[in-house]
Amino acid sequence: MEVYTVEVEESKPAIGDKPSAGPTYRCIYAKDGLMELPEGIQSPWEFFSHSVKRNPKSPMLGRREIIEGKVGPYIWLTYQEVYDKSIQIGSSIRVRGVNPGGRCGIYGSNCPEWIIAMEACNSHGIYYVPLYDTLGAHAVEFIINHAEVSIAFIQENKLDEMLKCLPRCTAHLETIVSFGHVTSSQKKEADQAGVSCFSWEEFTLLGNANCKLPPKDKNDICTIMYTSGTTGDPKGVLLTNGAIMAEVLSIDQLLLETDKVLTEQDTYFSFLPLAHVFDQIIENYCIYTGASIGFWRGDVRFLVEDIQELKPTIFCGVPRVYDRIYTGINDKILSGGALKRRLFQCAYNYKLMNLKKGLKQDKAAPLFDRLVFNNIKQGLGGRVRIMLSGAAPLPRHVEEFLRVTSCTVLLQGYGLTESCAGCFTSVANVFSMMGTVGVPVTTIEARLESIPEMGYDALSTIPRGEICLRGKTLFSGYHKRPDLTEDVLIDGWFHTGDIGEWQPNGAMKIIDRKKNIFKLSQGEYVAVENLESTYNRCSLITSIWVYGNSFESFLVGVTVPDQKALEDWASANHETGDFASLCNNTKARSYILDELNKTGQRHELRGFEMLKAIHLEPNPFDIDRDLITPTFKLKRPQLLKYYKDRIDELYNEAKGRKA
Repeated sequence: MEVYTVEVEESKPAIGDKPSAGPTYRCIYAKDGLMELPEGIQSPWEFFSHSVKRNPKSPMLGRREIIEGKVGPYIWLTYQEVYDKSIQIGSSIRVRGVNPGGRCGIYGSNCPEWIIAMEACNSHGIYYVPLYDTLGAHAVEFIINHAEVSIAFIQENKLDEMLKCLPRCTAHLETIVSFGHVTSSQKKEADQAGVSCFSWEEFTLLGNANCKLPPKDKNDICTIMYTSGTTGDPKGVLLTNGAIMAEVLSIDQLLLETDKVLTEQDTYFSFLPLAHVFDQIIENYCIYTGASIGFWRGDVRFLVEDIQELKPTIFCGVPRVYDRIYTGINDKILSGGALKRRLFQCAYNYKLMNLKKGLKQDKAAPLFDRLVFNNIKQGLGGRVRIMLSGAAPLPRHVEEFLRVTSCTVLLQGYGLTESCAGCFTSVANVFSMMGTVGVPVTTIEARLESIPEMGYDALSTIPRGEICLRGKTLFSGYHKRPDLTEDVLIDGWFHTGDIGEWQPNGAMKIIDRKKNIFKLSQGEYVAVENLESTYNRCSLITSIWVYGNSFESFLVGVTVPDQKALEDWASANHETGDFASLCNNTKARSYILDELNKTGQRHELRGFEMLKAIHLEPNPFDIDRDLITPTFKLKRPQLLKYYKDRIDELYNEAKGRKA
């Protein structure tokens, strides 16, 4: 069996309070040393400006034209046109008094203006700060104030939302710029808060095309990207020019070694949020290679229609998207005739067998690819050659199905905002990496650290422990939070909080999470202790355990009702029975679920933080069943083990209602 990592440092025994750590590994493509940045290159701006010089007339940013409500083809801006607009916008930003090292917010769905604003910031060494509201009701306001944002670019349909919180954001914010138009009443409202408001075209005219660009340095901060914090407030992750460039070049190096790099002939479909690091790095890679980026319309109902119009060659998704694709294809197969189903299964089994033997995607079953699987390929436009999955683990059955039927290379990766997106990636056409996140990228070294209290031993024959990272694509710390930085950056190692298990071939498998924060299948973070604290404000319950995982898109829970409150409800609604039987009453469950979600809404929880199903437990969580600690903290692994069957029933029940 081929092994895709090399050991570069021996394991460390436990010393005092420090747990033991396993050996340090690199991937085989960096066995002689981590990838270095080329001499002389200082900023992602140079990636862009070099692509402009190479291919000024190549299409760069495209979106579908909508005339009188009817959608047309993709209309493109060339690399030169985007460059000229970026220079003009950058100059306008400087006219408004924002200098290198200043902070510029960008708030909106993926579109050409988002990238132009980003490149305008890069051209002048201004930190761009993505703003987004899925981190909580007041996240945009918090980020603007915490990052000291002085100018913000805002999607036209988010302007009114922004104006509502403007009076609380004026300590530093002086200018807002719409991606589109601005009404006179919006200008007036901004002006009353002491903030100048411009349309995109108005703002463009403030600058000039001959503005001198300042020197930049690879160690300068490029962006502050905010991510979930267990305390409720988002954390500002500081990423340097050098980290972003190294991540982009690492992708290029790995594709060069294992498949085929991107070129100006490639097209990327942009729909994952640019406010997240995953899509941001991929789009920077497209810009570096001179590829084209086509944006979706921002409406999930037309996602497939946009894909089929664009015909991309590169597609990035999160597990929830791939699960929808899998379900849609499966439904079509099941609705076909018996003969078609048998032919499909025969082709599937034959290609799967050849992939397991080590044959490459395009060599495993070319005849069946043309005759049986071509319709699936056409569903994504017919030209996709690489699919990337990140943000959460891809279910094994979905990964296998897409590897067999999509007629394209599928790569699954793992990363964090703090690791500048991908720090592990599977290797193209290596089928044995299925179900794993692959090997460290060429800028990263990785090791496991034992967690004795959870029973994970990094030195055992099956090494398990917390994934720790060291290398060139790590963050520089949390903005204004040295305390949080010190918690996770210890002796040069970034402690991810994720639990991994090394596989015999050198790949990493994610098996657990150290802290009580996890991702749902669509990539949204859930800080579960915060949610439980909110739901515990509901007077109908005495305690609650909220559960979710990265293979599901919603949350369920087990709660202990307040006995008197439940019995009072039963009396008022003519329901009979003792407390235990009332806990099994479907009307009682529905009533308490509704009240819990009303509590969540009152405290401004997001949609994905609401509960879809609950189990009512008549007995308080106790030490006797090993469900809580002596200090009454929930023991989550034990709760899951104890209620596993009921949790499975809750998910099936909720999915049945949704269907």
